[in-house]
Formats: sequence, structure tokens, C-alpha cells
Amino acid sequence: MGGPGMPDVGRGATPTSARLGRKVARIGLLGQLSPRLEAVLPLAILLLVNAAFNVAVWPNFSRRIAQDPRARDANGAATRFLIVHTVLIGAALLLAAVSAVAAIVCLIQL
Repeated sequence: MGGPGMPDVGRGATPTSARLGRKVARIGLLGQLSPRLEAVLPLAILLLVNAAFNVAVWPNFSRRIAQDPRARDANGAATRFLIVHTVLIGAALLLAAVSAVAAIVCLIQL
């Protein structure tokens, strides 16, 4: 009845129901994941795991660095050892925050 790419109106399919069927299939409500979801979901999960790992590990490392004898000189001033490690830990926590935000944005956009 319908041509290529056209729904078969004679069997009860209307153009609206055909579009709705494609939309439902695209967002993965028919039991299969859409290609976009298959690509983005594992990456979003990886970003969240990365953020959780960084938030769990780096603060503990920061406390250990602060208690290290090399962190302060004889006068109690911060040494390069403490400054460098503080900057590195700050950068890692910033990347953790960016990873978490990126993952949330990706999941919301799905």
C-alpha cells in the first residue's frame, strides 16, 4: 500500500503512529537500548566512577601529605613538597568535579 519509507496505512498504521513507534524505539522503551544510549551510558558511568574514586582517595592522601615531616620546614612554613602535592590534589579534585558534572549532563541529555 505505502511506498518505501511510508507506513502501510491500509493495515491501521497512521503516519502519526509510525512516527511515535520510531520515537519510542529511538529512546529505548521497547527493551533495546538506542545506539546513542549504548554509546553514552557506559562513558557517563565511567565518569561517575572516576569522580567517586578521586573524591574517596585524594582527601586521605592529602591528610597523609600534611602530616609528613617533609611538608614543613624547621620554622613551620610550607615546603615545596607540600605546595606541589596540594596543587596536584586540588587539580585531581577539580577534574573529579568536572567528571561528575559531565556525567550528569550526559545522563540528563539522554
